[in-house]
Amino acid sequence: MAQRVTMHDVARAAGVSSATVSYVLSGKRPVTDATRRSVEGAIDRLGFSLNPVARSLRTGRSMMVALVVPDIANPFYALLARSIQDELRGRGYHVVVSNTGAERGEEEALLQEALHQRFAGVVMTPFRLATDAYEAIRGAGIPVVVSADTPFCDVDLVTPDAEGAVVDAMTHLAASGRRNVAVIAGPRDATGGDPRLGRITAHAAALGLQVRPENIVHGEHTREAGAEGFEKLMLSARRPEAVMCVNDMTAVGAMDAAERLGLDIPGDIALLGHDDIDIAALVRPRLSTIRYPAREVGVAAAQLLLEQIDGRTRPRTVRVVAHFVSRASS
Repeated sequence: MAQRVTMHDVARAAGVSSATVSYVLSGKRPVTDATRRSVEGAIDRLGFSLNPVARSLRTGRSMMVALVVPDIANPFYALLARSIQDELRGRGYHVVVSNTGAERGEEEALLQEALHQRFAGVVMTPFRLATDAYEAIRGAGIPVVVSADTPFCDVDLVTPDAEGAVVDAMTHLAASGRRNVAVIAGPRDATGGDPRLGRITAHAAALGLQVRPENIVHGEHTREAGAEGFEKLMLSARRPEAVMCVNDMTAVGAMDAAERLGLDIPGDIALLGHDDIDIAALVRPRLSTIRYPAREVGVAAAQLLLEQIDGRTRPRTVRVVAHFVSRASS
């Protein structure tokens, strides 16, 4: 059996110290470009790979990062997972994706599992967690990044900068002559309420649009909830002229319901989503939506996590700009 290549072998081949090889692999200290190229060349020539078991025994922590999301069936989270893994792979970390079904019990259980397994970090889109839910895991020194519209206590946050996008979407509706706007919103018991609904209602009056209380329906962020909510809105005494959805999955569900009811989009009613997942450009009519780029969200979350792993302790917030995308459904 061939002898395993060690970090010392790489250092000798590159003409540097073992510590320098460690710095190149970990990124914890700067090295010159020439030194990095020399070390990386030696790694490639020798076929060196860092032993994750040995490293976890040495540091007391695994090289696994938990990504905890409410609905892995939503393509937004699949793309989020891919972008986080792409960012972390170069540092030797692997991403384990867990689905909570937007249930608080599952969210709490998965945080506990990450704590018990001494994961290297956690990236999470919480749905019903208490805002202080991360105290124990942060107390254990495990970095946490939250991706959400709602701020959480003392953790890094990736959140949308979507005010301008919502104004653009509603200005588009107003210009098309739509005035009575309905919202298929998130659940009433979501942590921190529903910021997306809040942004819509806050800008409606200024643009001459009406969002009546009876034209706001609440449900989960799923295709099924979108269909149910849309059917309920169509039974309203004053049928809305446009429907804005909490995400693209609910908007696709609304399209399903519109087809069953024999309604034309956008002829009978305009429809808008949120997130701009790939399906938004594939359905017919193509879906107008607010683009919240999952790739950029994932990159920002991974970078925040790595900063914490490297020693930063003060919480940071990164705002990812959203944009309105006008398509055929509105």
